[in-house]
Amino acid sequence: MNLAKKRGLIYLYGCMVSIDNISYYLGERILYENASLFIQPKDKIGLIGLNGTGKSTLLKVLHGELELTSGNISKAKSTSIGFLNQDLLSYQSDEPILEVAMQAFHQALDLQNQIDIVLKEMELNYTDKLLERLSLLQEQFEMADGYTIKSQAEELLEGVGFKTTDLNRPLREFSGGWRMRVMLAKLLLEKPSLLMLDEPTNHLDLPSIQWIEAYLQNYEGAYIIISHDRTFLNSTVNKIVEVYSSKLNLYPGNYDYYLAEKELRNEIQQNAFENQQQKIKEAEKFIERFKAKATKAKQAQSKLKQLEKLDRIEAVVDENMQVNFKFNFKTKSGRHVKRLRKISKSYGGLDILKKTTLDLQRGDKVALIGANGKGKSTVLRIMAGIEDHEGQVETGHNVLMSFYAQHQLEALNINNDLVEELKQEGTGKNEQELRGVLGCFLFSGDEVFKKIKVLSGGEKSRVALAKSLISESNLLLLDEPTNHLDMLSVGILVQALQQYMGTFLVVSHDRHFITKVANKIWWIEDYQLKEYPGTYEEYRWWMSKRISSTESMVRNRENSKTKSKEKRIKHRSQTNLNRQIADIEGQIKERETLMKSLETKMTQPDIYHDRNKFSQITDQFQKIKNEAERLTKEWEFLISSNE
Repeated sequence: MNLAKKRGLIYLYGCMVSIDNISYYLGERILYENASLFIQPKDKIGLIGLNGTGKSTLLKVLHGELELTSGNISKAKSTSIGFLNQDLLSYQSDEPILEVAMQAFHQALDLQNQIDIVLKEMELNYTDKLLERLSLLQEQFEMADGYTIKSQAEELLEGVGFKTTDLNRPLREFSGGWRMRVMLAKLLLEKPSLLMLDEPTNHLDLPSIQWIEAYLQNYEGAYIIISHDRTFLNSTVNKIVEVYSSKLNLYPGNYDYYLAEKELRNEIQQNAFENQQQKIKEAEKFIERFKAKATKAKQAQSKLKQLEKLDRIEAVVDENMQVNFKFNFKTKSGRHVKRLRKISKSYGGLDILKKTTLDLQRGDKVALIGANGKGKSTVLRIMAGIEDHEGQVETGHNVLMSFYAQHQLEALNINNDLVEELKQEGTGKNEQELRGVLGCFLFSGDEVFKKIKVLSGGEKSRVALAKSLISESNLLLLDEPTNHLDMLSVGILVQALQQYMGTFLVVSHDRHFITKVANKIWWIEDYQLKEYPGTYEEYRWWMSKRISSTESMVRNRENSKTKSKEKRIKHRSQTNLNRQIADIEGQIKERETLMKSLETKMTQPDIYHDRNKFSQITDQFQKIKNEAERLTKEWEFLISSNE
């Protein structure tokens, strides 16, 4: 069957994008070679693989930003693609973020522009033809949900973490991470048939991540997500595509299913590899033994040709690197590591903490979680002694502290190689020992002599983390240490912290990471630092019970009020009930009359071509309509009570 006919059958069965035997070379480096994948309309794909294997490159190829070395990508005519990538961090605009997000509604905004043009024309030259044109445009505008685009944009922006007061602020005022959230909201509002998201959770806090998870679970189209957040992938995808050995390997199910299936496939592959190697050794032994004998030379030559044509099975590469990281402390800290006493902190008129008190004890492995803007990083800086505040921070006996934050990546000496940079910690470790440390953080061979200036963001993060962990400190303060790390690197950090015998406080939104390393959870609530003395899973269970209990109390109060109201209504005389029903009917009729009057006004030339007047009457009409609907509901309730 030829390729064109094959593609036709694929589309017949609903394939949206067909990736056929693609190859992509970056100089002499092979990212993809004869890789294939078919994307269906309802596919929810998690694209995974080690850093540098070409995940982002694949999305750029699909988006048309990069050209293939060979192969073909075919898309169904109806396929629309939306792409969120890290390049959007640099996008700036003086427009309010609400207007930037609303750019997603191209059709509705175009119709609104046409309506405005027609209204201006009618101011100068009123005709029946223009009136018909206006009526048609307004009908199309309503069909395009034009009257709801603002509320949709507001809901999404607030869902990804913006406050209502932020919506009219210019995009330029926000940091790169917050600008990325605006672009994410805009993209989600566009609702493309194929959504491509490159590390969408990197710039989101935990509540926003959970909101996006819920949104994606109900997304009607297909999507591809590059993410190193395994909990996020488990919640949002139904397929895993692994970039491995220049191929696209498909696994049905979420990330946990992929891990189990990958282990099974690796076992089968390794067994096949070992069996083949045994046969190759036997064939080579036969060839070596009989190649010089006339009676067996022909057979030996035949076996040699078979070996040359053999499709060799590759050995399994173990990606689950085990770390045996030895921490050395100059001294053991006292029992009380840090004691916060009546700490208050505010920025301008914004309160962060108010007279909060909490202790960090020796051996505590604390994860500080919560929404951005609540003050988590501020707490770390207060602990580190680099943030002004009210109240006292008492540091315990023999506490030696190391503080890791993203800005420390910029503090690395770009002219040092990796070994030289680690020597700056002054631990006295020799080069071989430092190379061993770097090996634990995935730098092997001559990579340890790379200059800092040529490293990627993820590689710099690993170097900075390695420096923090060899510092011989007995207290670690870590601010978002998993940002820019791939899953293997996160796994290595998890193992290192599990072996760490000191105390640490980590700010993170990575739920899998928190689950693996923390024995206590801190969060900020009502300007106070709160503590749960258990793991993240235990904290989640406790918090869900707490929320359920609160919601139950609220429901009980509401039910009690409703029952009391119903009881009072039942005790009213039939005459009074009928009088009340009649009174509400009169109010409804009154509002219906007003609505008809306003509808008539909106068709008058001196009104509809005056934008301000038209807007005022429209607002008045909507207000009266809402009142009528409220009264109708009350009338229906009273009627049901009267039956």
